[in-house]
Amino acid sequence: MKQQGFTFIELMITVAIVALLASIALPLAEVTYQRNREQDLRHALREIRGAIDAYKRAADEGTIERKADETGYPATLETLVKGVPDKRKTDDSKIYFLRRIPLDPVSGEEWGLRSYASPATEPQAGKDVFDVYSRSPDMGLNGIPYKNW
Repeated sequence: MKQQGFTFIELMITVAIVALLASIALPLAEVTYQRNREQDLRHALREIRGAIDAYKRAADEGTIERKADETGYPATLETLVKGVPDKRKTDDSKIYFLRRIPLDPVSGEEWGLRSYASPATEPQAGKDVFDVYSRSPDMGLNGIPYKNW
C-alpha cells in the first residue's frame, strides 16, 4: 500500500526551498519598485522642466507678456496649468504649458522650487520658478540623492 501525503522531512525541505526563493525574490522586487519610482521621477521632472523652458521661450519671444523687471520664468507652477494670455491673438485665448502638475513620485510631497536668483547648490523659492526638485531625503539607485536630480 502506498503512503499518501508528505513526510515531515519532505515538508521541511519544501518549506526551506520556498523560504530561500522568497529571500531571493524580495530584494529583487524592492529594487524593481524603486527603479519604477525613479523612472516616474525622471519623467515628471522632464515634463515640468520642459514646461518651464517653454514658458521662458514664449516670454523671450514676446508671445506672452513679460515685464521689464521679470526674468521670464513663471511666478508659480500653477501658472503653467492655468495658462497665460497669448499676445498674438485678440480673442483672449491662453497658452497652456501643462495639463496638470505631476506629483513627486518619490516623496509624495509637493515639489521643491528653485528661483532664478538662488544658487544650484542651495535652491530656494523666490519670485519665480526656475527649476524644481524632489524633497525626498532618500538616495537613488545611482548613489545620487533624489533632491540633486
